[in-house]
Amino acid sequence: MAIHSIQEELEIKASIDEVWDFISSPRNLQKITPEYMGFGIITPNLPDKMYPGMIVAYKVSPVLGIKMTWVTEITHVEERKYFVDEQRTGPYQMWHHEHFIQATEHGVLMKDIVTFKLPLGFLGELAHKLFVRKQLKEIFQFRRRILEQKYNPS
Repeated sequence: MAIHSIQEELEIKASIDEVWDFISSPRNLQKITPEYMGFGIITPNLPDKMYPGMIVAYKVSPVLGIKMTWVTEITHVEERKYFVDEQRTGPYQMWHHEHFIQATEHGVLMKDIVTFKLPLGFLGELAHKLFVRKQLKEIFQFRRRILEQKYNPS
């Protein structure tokens, strides 16, 4: 079955240090996830900053309010430049999310590249067409609103 990809970009009026401090803290993930996802971190004693090899487990309800455990590993970190998280268990057959930041003339450009594959063959592909892609775009739009409110208030 198909491997899908979504790319998103957002320019933020902040310093690279401010943006990195926010996005490199796994605790902030809940702040940029819509409430309807039922997102909650379940990893005990989560450190303030991520590091390569870090495992983070959450509860999430991505479909029909059904709770499931999603476990990701932070596989790569280059401070103030990028990090990568990959699903170890969860709703996707494969999930690879690259988070890049770079200083610009007006602040910081955030770029995300998510590459994923759904389970269940034909049914997964049908779910992708019916709601998965739309839901992922909505999650990125929610994150955009939160970050713009935080860094680019009107």
